Amino acid sequence: MQHPDHLQPAESGPEWPPGWSVREVVETGSTNSDLLDRHLYLPDRSVLRTDHQTAGRGRLDRRWEAPPGSNLLASLLFRVVPSDPGELMRRVALAAVEAVRVVSGLEAALKWPNDVLLDDHKLAGLLAQRADDGSVVVGIGLNVGWAPEGAARLGGQAQPAGVLAALLESYDALPSDIQPLYRDRLATLGKRVRVELPLGAIVGTAVEVEGDGRLVVLDECAVTHRLSIGDVVHLRPA
Repeated sequence: MQHPDHLQPAESGPEWPPGWSVREVVETGSTNSDLLDRHLYLPDRSVLRTDHQTAGRGRLDRRWEAPPGSNLLASLLFRVVPSDPGELMRRVALAAVEAVRVVSGLEAALKWPNDVLLDDHKLAGLLAQRADDGSVVVGIGLNVGWAPEGAARLGGQAQPAGVLAALLESYDALPSDIQPLYRDRLATLGKRVRVELPLGAIVGTAVEVEGDGRLVVLDECAVTHRLSIGDVVHLRPA
């Protein structure tokens, strides 16, 4: 395992909130992979931000890449993990929604499980991965100055480092019980959806989200499904 000497503490940019160890690199393959490879050398709540990822991945192994310096590309390491590890990703997603409001005044929302939407277009994606010792790394790619076709971006005067600082502050301000807030921010609830699963798809209405993050979908045959994984598409009303 490689010692993380080259992951230097950030020397410029915004003032980072206390309790977070923020490091920056100009370019890397994947901030998630870097933290997973070196997590034993790093403290809890270590953060790695980069200007450019060459091998970034999103959910379902989708490629996530943006022009250098344009977007927020960062990963957060949690060595203290709750009994439900998925709560960490929900917390980071909620913090991202609040950070968007703080830096831009825009009201973002969530698409289950953790995509951040702006005007129903994808603004950010998250990916959580777990190390052998149980530590969790949550990566986020949030469109600040650039977005692919069909996606959203913050634009304006927002800068990636400033968005990250707001996200970390917002994370610390979250309540101990995030379920009511997560439910409130989840734009998927009440919508007609198609949920893509490994063995097919479910079409129905998203009626609830449970405390462990599972989405409850009532399908078109009035069968209730409780889903812990799946790729959601918001559909137009029938």
